[in-house]
Amino acid sequence: MDVVCVQEVRWRGSGCRLFGAIGKRYKLFWMGSKAKTDGVGIFVVEKWVDSVVSVERHSDRVLVLKMVSGDCLLNVFTVYAPQTGKPVEEKESFWDDVFHLVSCIPQKEMVVFAGDMNGHAGSSNVGYNGTHGGFWLWL
Repeated sequence: MDVVCVQEVRWRGSGCRLFGAIGKRYKLFWMGSKAKTDGVGIFVVEKWVDSVVSVERHSDRVLVLKMVSGDCLLNVFTVYAPQTGKPVEEKESFWDDVFHLVSCIPQKEMVVFAGDMNGHAGSSNVGYNGTHGGFWLWL
């Protein structure tokens, strides 16, 4: 994998750091919180690091990395939506902010949206055929 989005980084502050052996390294761009909770980040394989144009750290729940891919600009979002138990106002504010950020991206640029959306369709997927396919990736 060349780009990997992560949530619950649980580091304070923000920054970037290289991980791995030379020739097999990834650079992590992250945004955490003061309380070492939540946090998001994006790992980029070393061969693509020079293609990163900008990193926008909007909060400990939203980070956008812009990179050049061929002849287009790619906006990679990693998000960590407020989970069950958080106030409705916090959830609505989060999604309003995310929708605003996505709407500001020019149509000629590509968007990759990844993360933990904390979406729920109830306690089971019964009656939601085609909505929740049971697909997941175990690494």
